[in-house]
Amino acid sequence: MEEVRVFPLSCVVQKYAWGKVGLDSEVAKLVVSGDPLAVIEEDKPYAELWMGAHPKGDAVIRDNRISQKTLGQWIADHPGCLGSKVKDTFQGQLPFLFKVLSVNIALSIQAHPNRELAARLHTQFPEHYPDSNHKPEMAIALTPFEGLCGFRPVEEIGGFLKKVPEFHALVGNEAAEELQSIVGDPLRVPGALKKCFSRMMNCEKKVFVNQLNTLVKRVSEEAAAGKDITGSNGELLLRLHSQFPGDIGCFSIYFLNMVKLEPGEAMFLGANEPHAYLFGDCIECMACSDNTVRAGLTPKYIDVNTLCEMLSYTPAPASSKIFPVSRDPCDPFLFMYDPPVPDFTVMKIQVPASVKQYTVSPIDSASILLVVQGEATGASTAGLSEMSIKSGSVLFISASESVSVHITSPTGMLLFRACCLL
Repeated sequence: MEEVRVFPLSCVVQKYAWGKVGLDSEVAKLVVSGDPLAVIEEDKPYAELWMGAHPKGDAVIRDNRISQKTLGQWIADHPGCLGSKVKDTFQGQLPFLFKVLSVNIALSIQAHPNRELAARLHTQFPEHYPDSNHKPEMAIALTPFEGLCGFRPVEEIGGFLKKVPEFHALVGNEAAEELQSIVGDPLRVPGALKKCFSRMMNCEKKVFVNQLNTLVKRVSEEAAAGKDITGSNGELLLRLHSQFPGDIGCFSIYFLNMVKLEPGEAMFLGANEPHAYLFGDCIECMACSDNTVRAGLTPKYIDVNTLCEMLSYTPAPASSKIFPVSRDPCDPFLFMYDPPVPDFTVMKIQVPASVKQYTVSPIDSASILLVVQGEATGASTAGLSEMSIKSGSVLFISASESVSVHITSPTGMLLFRACCLL
């Protein structure tokens, strides 16, 4: 019998505390839409859907013609499915992890190490850094999405140092004056910025809690009196403090850009880029790793020294953090998010209601296809059988396989596809 090379997956849900609750979560909506027998608990968070072969969340194969239970097992037995270049470059492993995230409260202030640092951290502290891989990642908004990403321009940070005395107190006069004196001298900016950020992050707990309480009290009183609190970034401050009271991460809003993505917009987070997702639903794709260095807005292990040493202290405006999407010249419905790393590329396929037939093209890489909206029947190249696919369906597509999609829903389809284009 001919080998099955395209098949549906049942994917792992992670119920982290920061996730949106019940059917407010896009993750929960996709799960129940893809599997009507799935039970969604209205009071539980549904934070992440993991689509891939990561050991902490290996997808289950939903095709009774296949003897292997999980995607990881199947790839190990059929490494050729990855495509020859991917198989050789990534030692027979699927190089990416594809996710949907539904964020209700802020994730930690964090960054991901490059390969060299990841290997060192994993050797020294395997309990905190579980593998030796880097973890560049891309977030593509499904709903309006907010996150902190990268250092603000020095002029903006300097403005907050003037307007927010509690922030100035944590950074200290010397570091603050140095930062403000080097505007226009790009060679000295990273060192001065590192000094300011490190001073704040290493501040004695008693000191920063007192300053934070003073700041929150002042901003709350100003807001209650109807005063403008934008000069102290007051709205975001009060929101983060309500989620993580007494946390040093509340002050990070004066260093990091607030980035707002509309659906379809993306941000790419390379190694050593400080960031924190704040709210919304997104597609996320990353190198297959779980390495995260955290330093605030979290009850998890905090590694301030490593974070302060590793960060990229390169200020840039928030607008520069929105990652460009390109349209495929041969397919009017295909949009490419192609980051500057080899591990993954994401494609968005938006098929309008007027089109009833679409082919998911063959490529020289294994890929994972997620249906976000719409219904269709799908048939692979081998044509062994038709599959019904709809919102929440996840398919694994082996390298060089195409899927012919006959669309049955009246509203068109929205699909996302993760792959590795070497």
